Amino acid sequence: MKKSVLFLATLFTMLAAIASGFSQEDNLATSTPDEFNTLVNYLESNTQFIKGEFPLITADELRKNFKNPKYQIVDIRTDSWFEYGHIKNAANVPAGELLNYFETSINPADFDKIVLICYSGQSAAYYSALLRLAGFDNVYSLKWGMSSWREDFANNAWTKNTKNSFAEQLETTVHTKPATGNHPVLATGKTEAKAILKTRLEELFAKPYKDFILKPDAVFTTPSDYFIVNYNNEEVYNNGHIPGAIHYKPGSSLLVDTDLTSLPINKKIALYTSTGQEAAYLVAYLSVLGYDMGNIAYGENGFMNEILKTKGWDAFSEKEINMFPVIE
Repeated sequence: MKKSVLFLATLFTMLAAIASGFSQEDNLATSTPDEFNTLVNYLESNTQFIKGEFPLITADELRKNFKNPKYQIVDIRTDSWFEYGHIKNAANVPAGELLNYFETSINPADFDKIVLICYSGQSAAYYSALLRLAGFDNVYSLKWGMSSWREDFANNAWTKNTKNSFAEQLETTVHTKPATGNHPVLATGKTEAKAILKTRLEELFAKPYKDFILKPDAVFTTPSDYFIVNYNNEEVYNNGHIPGAIHYKPGSSLLVDTDLTSLPINKKIALYTSTGQEAAYLVAYLSVLGYDMGNIAYGENGFMNEILKTKGWDAFSEKEINMFPVIE
């Protein structure tokens, strides 16, 4: 009898331990934070450009203010190009060092506008986005980059890359967005939004922008290799877009409560706008969230520039080029 009682007591103890183990595992599973949702909810509440307000400034504005102490110019081009010619008072900072520069070398709050400059405006837009996500809300990028400042800079970037090569391959078929579904899994090990964001930003600042560039030739040659996002107004999309491209409405389509999670998590996303500069802001944002992003270089100007000119849309042309002074 005593043996039976002892056996039953031991059995109950073992079952209780197993049940407790399952309970602890369940609690751990349910308490593991969803880093993606934590991050996206924070960013949507604190970031304006994801709602279509892209912080671009023109060469004319910068020319009028380059002596203004409330404007800080940060040139992220290579040393050789900076030495060849740069805007007066500009600081030359490698892109990968920008976050450290903002945190340790300047007091960003001292300035009304901190303007990032590159060759065409695309990489500057990308890094401006990362800095804005980091909380520096006074960062802007120069539209068209140094190509808008002087002709020789334009010849090295925009002039030779504005093309009409694929205008005849555009289609007008309207493609439907996929249903919303899964989102990327972030695994920084952090629980607070700011800590998750800091880790993601550090990872992306360590990655060169060139890794996000997609050439129009590659996308038009094998469009099925990509999930192609046209982020432009509906009139431009309906006039003609890359075969297979899906229209995402500027200002609203990339929010978590609308169409954000209709983006795939297992395919390269090729995003394009008219100039590639607005796209660079979005590529930065979506990369922070864990999507596999690419920016079609020079946007629609890289494959249908003449159409943009004819329609009066956002086309690069000679009228965008100034002859402003530089320090050589």
